[in-house]
Amino acid sequence: MHPMLNIAVRAARVAGTIISRGFENQSDLMIQAKGDNDYVTRIDKEAEQAIISKIKQSYPEHSFVGEEGGIVAGDEDYKWIIDPLDGTTNFIKGIPHFAISIALMHKGRLDQAVVFDPIRSELFTASKGAGAQLNGFRIRASKSRELSQTVLATAFPFKDKSSLPQSLESFSKIFMESGDVRRCGSAALDLAYVASGRYDGYWERGLKPWDIAAGELLVREAGGLVTDFSGGNDPMKKGEIVAGAPKVVQALVKYLK
Repeated sequence: MHPMLNIAVRAARVAGTIISRGFENQSDLMIQAKGDNDYVTRIDKEAEQAIISKIKQSYPEHSFVGEEGGIVAGDEDYKWIIDPLDGTTNFIKGIPHFAISIALMHKGRLDQAVVFDPIRSELFTASKGAGAQLNGFRIRASKSRELSQTVLATAFPFKDKSSLPQSLESFSKIFMESGDVRRCGSAALDLAYVASGRYDGYWERGLKPWDIAAGELLVREAGGLVTDFSGGNDPMKKGEIVAGAPKVVQALVKYLK
């Protein structure tokens, strides 16, 4: 395992312990609203600080960007992108489907990735050029070629519902052509499931870099294709992503352009 990936895994496990304990004791989450249908808890903040602290022990010069305000200036050649609890609404409601997402960008390119589901003890990891793993075993993305045989995943724009009509139009077309579509509430896990072949494809808009950075590298290293809605190559910049089996992504992009 790459040394930096090893440190990211340790950080994810530390955060996983904090999150698991919080999930078991929901009486003191200190829930705050960041915006419409967008929440943060004490656990999100504690987990993010634990991740940053753990990584800084080994790499004090690196820079960090975390969803909950954990911006730490440093060497921009090494930038950690962190979502300490992707799926906070699920967490708050007691739905056991959420994850920790940690990615490292080296000189502007995704280099290391961890998505950790602390409830199922599933650890998805990837290093650039070295493939993707689930709990240490190699994973591969789906090879599906026809939408009619797929199980897909997506999400609706719950933070800004003004774009819902457009989203529903494309969803309707895709749903009619696909086998089925899931909407489970964690972009990080959706992408990890694509990387492991559980989902054949995934699309979503209105995302931030910390939502998809780790998952993007997982899918690429598992042999999947990742684009934005127009078929371009910069989903983090555009805040939209299509990922999955190459033929499936090509078919989805036709409905999303």
